[in-house]
Amino acid sequence: MEDTFKFSILGKTGLKVGRLGLAGSYGAPAEAYEIAFEKGCNYFYSGSGRRRSQMKQAIKSLAGQGHRQRMVISIQTYARFGFMTEFLFKKSLVSMGIDYADILMLGWHNNNPSNRLMDFALKMKEQGLCRFIGLSGHNRSLFPKLAKKDLFDLFHIRYNPAHRGAKKECFSLFDTKTSPGLVTYTATRWGHLLQSKRMPPGDNPLSASECYRFSLSDPRVNICMCGPGDKKQMQDALTALDKGLLTKDEEKRIIRIGDHVHKSAKGFL
Repeated sequence: MEDTFKFSILGKTGLKVGRLGLAGSYGAPAEAYEIAFEKGCNYFYSGSGRRRSQMKQAIKSLAGQGHRQRMVISIQTYARFGFMTEFLFKKSLVSMGIDYADILMLGWHNNNPSNRLMDFALKMKEQGLCRFIGLSGHNRSLFPKLAKKDLFDLFHIRYNPAHRGAKKECFSLFDTKTSPGLVTYTATRWGHLLQSKRMPPGDNPLSASECYRFSLSDPRVNICMCGPGDKKQMQDALTALDKGLLTKDEEKRIIRIGDHVHKSAKGFL
């Protein structure tokens, strides 16, 4: 029987994915992404820009070795105009040496995307530039509204021990096999959950691996994103897959720390 903590089906896309996703903007070398791919991590989340060049190099190398069909490549753009979305998307395809991406991600939308932008996105899908369309954002109340429109195949939603509101407000959207896919991000709350100075008295900081396991312990979460800065951080992240589900004691500690960080830190609620 396949280990469901390591692999999942990305909602109604039907794509088989490793449950630890790979973000390319934090500085890890191409070798780190190739190591993660060998461990089953096949969700590559990228976009335009130099900071993602090492991930793009890894994608180009792996695709050239005949692994393209095993890879799930998600390209995000923050553009709000359709022509720019298409331009930046195609630019990323060229930089990776591929003809299409599995997912076009419309990035950081806290309100409904414009009709013109959606028309462009659907046109790109019809042309075969992408197979599926996703959306990311911080406004949790938006996702239930968008899910009813049935335009999106997956969502990227912020979720971590300090920001657990999505579990109550959004996760019920992902209860069935015909639901959109669910990808969570900001697992470490921008690194705050890893810092000693932010901990409750007497508590050691969480590890990134514990933060990933917290998200992945909910079976409705298909993928939890990680953003390694180097090879060691990638290797540390991968330990989450071997350690598996949190114990009740581990979960209680993580939630206690998350509550403290949420109460004491400024920023997003």
